[in-house]
Amino acid sequence: MNKVYNRIQSITGNVITLRATDVRYNELAEITTRFGKSLAEVIKIEGETVSLQVFAGGQGVSTGDEVRFLGHEMRVSFSEDLLGRIFDGSGEPRDKGPALTENLTAIGGPSVNPTKRILANRMLRTNIPMIDMFNTLVVSQKLPIFSISGEPYNQLLARIAMQAEADVIVLGGMGLKYDDFLYFKETLLEGGALSKTVMFIHTASDPTVECMMIPDMALAVAEQFALQDKDVLVLLTDMTNFADAMKEIAITQEQVPSNRGYPGDLYSQLASRYEKAVDFANSGSVTVLGVTTMPGDDVTHPVPDNTGYITEGQYYLKGGRIEPFGSLSRLKQNVNGKTRADHRALMDAMIRMYSSYRDTVEKKNMGFAMSRWDEKLLKYGELFEERLMDLSVNMPLEKALDTGWEILSECFEKDETGIKTELISEFWPKTSDKD
Repeated sequence: MNKVYNRIQSITGNVITLRATDVRYNELAEITTRFGKSLAEVIKIEGETVSLQVFAGGQGVSTGDEVRFLGHEMRVSFSEDLLGRIFDGSGEPRDKGPALTENLTAIGGPSVNPTKRILANRMLRTNIPMIDMFNTLVVSQKLPIFSISGEPYNQLLARIAMQAEADVIVLGGMGLKYDDFLYFKETLLEGGALSKTVMFIHTASDPTVECMMIPDMALAVAEQFALQDKDVLVLLTDMTNFADAMKEIAITQEQVPSNRGYPGDLYSQLASRYEKAVDFANSGSVTVLGVTTMPGDDVTHPVPDNTGYITEGQYYLKGGRIEPFGSLSRLKQNVNGKTRADHRALMDAMIRMYSSYRDTVEKKNMGFAMSRWDEKLLKYGELFEERLMDLSVNMPLEKALDTGWEILSECFEKDETGIKTELISEFWPKTSDKD
């Protein structure tokens, strides 16, 4: 039987403390106040002294309120009925639809046994050239999008959600502004992708503890869909808000702080979420893209720094576009050879040329004279940024590769590209005046 207590010893902010026995970390409890019922989670146990984080906040809770432990951790309902639905950080509907209580699945479980995984070897198309062509996203990969505040990272995620070749999209929003929440909702609805999307949304005004629940609920649902032979893409924004929520609760628990006040297990907490990415041997897959905002554009900040050790590369979002330098998909070589014969060679050549363009821009800004080659590079760089780097560009990989060849043919002679003759013979635009 679930144990019931009605003597709360202390109330500090969102944390209540009482004496109880036979309870576990992360176990849920239901608090009955004069305003109704609220969920709380066990966050600290010292002997018989138990501390709980109240989801709805400590306001309205009194020392004589009833606390009933439920005997289980946070769970989320799983079924096809989730598709098209929006929930908050406690699993309650945000879309005014019916609550789902069947087929409850525990959240925050262990990552998948490595023997059940297969090597990532399939491309996940997004129709964004700077991803598909230059840093290909691979099914079951885990990648962060490193960004500074003010960059259009939520707009980028919304585009990926609409265009990605995935059976199911699971969106987890943490600390979102309400405008950003509405943007996701309206964009996916208008783009026709909401029907294959499940959204778990925590806004900046919601309780802190609910922020920490979002990734676990999103990943638990994603894993269940993957076990039904579906390719699932999990989009998380913003993992820095998740880490900040951890820090806030750690301070409440009086934990000894680590770097910049974050808890000492920050790496383990992040890794336990990202490691949920998986391609099952005989079923579907889970791919994870998580936005990590960098305060002050500081990649050595604890959140991006720890994230970089966990994930398989990163995308850098700067100046409203994905930067080719610094961005990296460590698994792209697993699929580049399966796309088109010219993919790898063209990608390498265009990045090499773009690097030379950046050097030429610096020379120009310093007042040096421009040679004929420099003029070619300047033209090339402008076309590259306009036709491929701009985040508004939307085209399949094959079209992006053709566009790359067109840009090269408009700026250079064939022998100036450094690409093998057999590839030039096959893919160089026939209408070019430089053939």
